Amino acid sequence: MALEPTRGAKMLYLIRRRPEVSREELVVHWFARHMPPVIESQQHAKAAGKFHAWRYIATLYDADANGQHPWDGVAALSFDRALPAAGVAHGEPPMDSFQERAFPYNPWATQEYVVIDGDEHLPVAPSRLGTPFPCTRSGFLKISFFVKGRSGVDFAAFHDHWRNVHVPNVTGVMQKVGGLRYVLNLSLEPETAPYAGLAELWFRNGDDWRRYKSIIQPDGMERFADDDGTLVLRSVTEMIGIA
Repeated sequence: MALEPTRGAKMLYLIRRRPEVSREELVVHWFARHMPPVIESQQHAKAAGKFHAWRYIATLYDADANGQHPWDGVAALSFDRALPAAGVAHGEPPMDSFQERAFPYNPWATQEYVVIDGDEHLPVAPSRLGTPFPCTRSGFLKISFFVKGRSGVDFAAFHDHWRNVHVPNVTGVMQKVGGLRYVLNLSLEPETAPYAGLAELWFRNGDDWRRYKSIIQPDGMERFADDDGTLVLRSVTEMIGIA
């Protein structure tokens, strides 16, 4: 399976709320107070012919099996090239009420590969009353695999195996169970990134996800991936800023 990367780079921003902040409070300020000015700034940059994000989607994660939120969500902004490393994390100091409620966060540069597109199953419906964006979408189950590499792993070999062995394995099972969409995001600098990569799988419902788990077979990823450091998070809601 020859994978073609999406143009540019996808910058991921992992979000975790401060301990005194409720999940609902964080999401309200993210959607209402943070996303609109981000959208506006990118639109102004585009209109001026400047460097800008051409897509912006945030995923909200459900609690894990222990009732905890290792990450409350992730913001994904796609640019024509990776952003340079920031000397200071976003939110230091806070620039809006969302950043007051979230821990400071740094960009994580990845290369995106859309393995199964499936966008026709996940339509974007801009708000018809008021400003079109941000808007939301649901009606799916999204499973996100934040994969850590083993200590001392050869990341080039790891990513090669992921693209050329693991992706075909996952794709075959996704097709059997009616999976909606499959996207792979590989870290551009895996030695310093929080994870070696992020795999995102969209299903119609939990039944399809359970069927997937019952069918998928090992393919050697266990030689490269650190199971203890890998997170598997569920989501049923995305916030769309720029589609």
